[in-house]
Amino acid sequence: MAETTVSFVLDQLYNLAIREGTLLAGVNKDFNDIKVELESIQACLKDADTRAADDGGGGGANEGVKAWVKQLREASFRIEDVIDEYVMYLGQRINDSGCVASLKKVAQMIKTMKQRHRIGSEMKDIKLSINEIKERSLRYEFKPENNGSGSSKGVSQNGSFSDPRMASLFIEEAQVVGFELPRDELVSCLVEGTNEVMLVSVVGMGGLGKTTLSNHVFNNKVVKKHFDCRCFITVSQSYTVRELLIDMVKKFCKDCNEPIPKGLQTMDDKTLIAQVRQYLESKRYLVFFDDVWKENFSDEIQHALISNNKGSRIIVTTRMMHVGEYFKKSFLVHVHKLQPLSPEKSWELFCNKAFRSRPGKQCPTELEELSVEIVQKCGGLPLAIVAIAGLLSTKPKTIFEWEKVCKNLSMELDRNAHLTSLIKILSLSYDDLPNHLKSCMLYFGIYPEDYIINRKRITRQWMAEGFVKDEEKRLLEEIAEDHMTQLINRSLVQVSKVGFDGKVKTCQVHDLLREVIIRKMKNLNFCHLIHEDDEQVTVRITRRFSIAGNANNVLKSSNNSGLRAIFVFDSGELNEHCISRAFAKFKLLKVLDFEKSMLNFVPNNLGNLFHLRYLNLSHTKVKVLPRSIGKLLNLETLDLRQTQVHELPIEINNLTKLRLLPVYYRKYEGDYSMLNFTTGVQMQEGIGCLTSLQKLYFLEADHGGIDLIEELKKLRQLRKLGIRHVRREYGNALCATIQEMKHLESLNITVIAEEEILDLDFVSTPPPNLKVLNLKCKLTKLPTWIPKLKYLVKLRLGLSNFEHDPLDSLKNLPNLLRLNLWDDAFSGESLHFQVGGFPKLKELDLTRLNKLSSITIEKGALLGLDHFRLNNNPQLKVVPQDFKHLENLQFLGFADMPLELVDSIDPRKGGECHWIIKHIPLVLIRRKVGSRFHDYELYPIPTISNV
Repeated sequence: MAETTVSFVLDQLYNLAIREGTLLAGVNKDFNDIKVELESIQACLKDADTRAADDGGGGGANEGVKAWVKQLREASFRIEDVIDEYVMYLGQRINDSGCVASLKKVAQMIKTMKQRHRIGSEMKDIKLSINEIKERSLRYEFKPENNGSGSSKGVSQNGSFSDPRMASLFIEEAQVVGFELPRDELVSCLVEGTNEVMLVSVVGMGGLGKTTLSNHVFNNKVVKKHFDCRCFITVSQSYTVRELLIDMVKKFCKDCNEPIPKGLQTMDDKTLIAQVRQYLESKRYLVFFDDVWKENFSDEIQHALISNNKGSRIIVTTRMMHVGEYFKKSFLVHVHKLQPLSPEKSWELFCNKAFRSRPGKQCPTELEELSVEIVQKCGGLPLAIVAIAGLLSTKPKTIFEWEKVCKNLSMELDRNAHLTSLIKILSLSYDDLPNHLKSCMLYFGIYPEDYIINRKRITRQWMAEGFVKDEEKRLLEEIAEDHMTQLINRSLVQVSKVGFDGKVKTCQVHDLLREVIIRKMKNLNFCHLIHEDDEQVTVRITRRFSIAGNANNVLKSSNNSGLRAIFVFDSGELNEHCISRAFAKFKLLKVLDFEKSMLNFVPNNLGNLFHLRYLNLSHTKVKVLPRSIGKLLNLETLDLRQTQVHELPIEINNLTKLRLLPVYYRKYEGDYSMLNFTTGVQMQEGIGCLTSLQKLYFLEADHGGIDLIEELKKLRQLRKLGIRHVRREYGNALCATIQEMKHLESLNITVIAEEEILDLDFVSTPPPNLKVLNLKCKLTKLPTWIPKLKYLVKLRLGLSNFEHDPLDSLKNLPNLLRLNLWDDAFSGESLHFQVGGFPKLKELDLTRLNKLSSITIEKGALLGLDHFRLNNNPQLKVVPQDFKHLENLQFLGFADMPLELVDSIDPRKGGECHWIIKHIPLVLIRRKVGSRFHDYELYPIPTISNV
């Protein structure tokens, strides 16, 4: 665990050397000396971390290693603090270089000398500490990291009696619950289909039952009879290909009662591969590789597994989706993503284990509520259910005993043998991560239990913390998304919601995996969690606060000057004095997240936070930002979504590193109006200085007018622009500005009033990568450049008032996934969807088209349509019969539609048109019941799929 911390500090030292050059040469020499010492220690840290984490048999020596790792980690923290103080000192020195008054100059010189002396003294003290730590490391004889094939950690290929995963291989068929469907699917893959060699990859997080399922498939009677020879190989994280091949030959021979070839151990690699191929050449074989971790495992074994056109099969279990996918280079592959158990099967498995001695294995009525809560905590993870139910089976069947386990599950995980083995299995996936992903993974523990985490929010926080390293020709955002994808593919992060474009919107981690993360965070001093019921808050050394209660007390009482991040999830009022004191004390903060808290002000001393890179005030009651925000020269993200900040101070234009500036307020409390539902922000002259800006929405154009729009041309890195209150006379300037934005991917334009007519046809060369386009304005005609946007995935038109059907012009957009026509975007009576048009359209939304009375959909059109919504189209009184052609439609929604249409599809009201929509899995009716945006009721229409 020290390896991650030391690696991060070394990265900072490298960056400092590159960035600051020879400034303060004496101090830089100390930094360099420390860097050299840390590099010499770094090679042994993997072994040190492994030994420090090992709970078995180490005695005093093991405790000594833990103490050594802790000292190294705390020394690394000190180095990180001094680096940041040094950088802050340099930044302030540059900012203060313009001082004119002589007295102020003298005062500043004295202050500078003190800072230099303090930094220099601290560096010398740290050097001594690092030297002592290095000397003490010699007594433990740490082994340098092995960079050869295979890993130095994990369980050997031959297994171990203490390996907690071994139990998966000895579960009786009758004890297996919830695997009936996947078992049948996998058996079918093995014994049916192609004669080519096919690989079946079973993918899922640790504890999901991959080995249990695959082992029962492997030993299935039909499967055993189908193959000439079979072998089961446990791979895990530590293996050599040579050992695997030798073991394979031995197990094949044993399975077929054949003698083992002589001289296997002495064969060279080429001869050994030839031996395996020769043995398998005439046989239909089945090989089961359990627990594969390395992506290139496929390359290592492909030459031995001959393709003999006899219907041979390979089974692989892995926690990593990319491992399964990588096999496609060499084999025909079927990937089975194993899902958690359903609530019903989870309950059945729990009762089988917890109440095995009771008649019928039934849960006592008085324990049912607690048992349901415990099963829910397991999140469908069979290993967790079995482990916790096994523990409960040893306890008296009383509410008092079970409530103790339920409330203190976190402590039970540490002291109970059933559960510590569960934690070890879940920890393997984390321990296998490279250092930069370990830091990213730990961030999930900062969020409260069961919290649904926005992908953009957490990846921006990774960027602010420095966990995402810059790569040439790639945006940091793209690299951060790659990090998230890797964590998902390693079965560590669960996707909660996916957007229409296939991108992850929200995610979370399994509750028990979160327990693993919290233990790691505690050991690493990564983050201190303050819960709602914590009466007294005692905080030791930590880098981050996650505050779910007592925010004022924590911020007032803590003197932890090394804090890098504060997250407030507390729903209580925040005291202005406490926040102001926190900003004075915690000057090294990089991340401040107050999202959805009760914050209603920002103190004037916000500008103290020189290192702040991420400031999230979204969904708070903040209305004004202090002018001192202009001192946050390292700020990259300023999130003001759903705040009533309507004007930004001119000092905001100093923030040349600012990348993301979403700022708006949506009025959910009243009736919807397309032009007035969202309010944006006014910005001052000089916005062109924000040259790093990538996202800016929503800017109010009437404050600054044409001059403001022309200044936007300087923002050449913009990827997303939302601009409101646009007037007719801005049209030409806006077209010229759009043409300059070569990287623009999302554009949202809203006029100031319905009668304003825009002519946007002057965009001769639109941004080549435009993916999202929202136009809420009356147009003279559909701009000719829109149908040429080959990467456009989302198009929303509102108020356009087209008299002729626009679908004929738009139907050839090759990648359009979502189309919204709102608020009289079309003022005609009939829309016609032709065969071959909109080849990739998934979502269609027709809202408030006041004259629309009919929709024609040719048979064979819109084959990919998944969601179709119709909202408040008063003249559409009869459900279009052509809806019956939408064979792949999964959802059809009617909101505030004419009553005669709704009744006609409801079989409970005699619905004579129900036959048109009965094939659609989900048909929902939404009806407004109040004046506010969210005041409505929903009810489903029964169809064949949901009856």
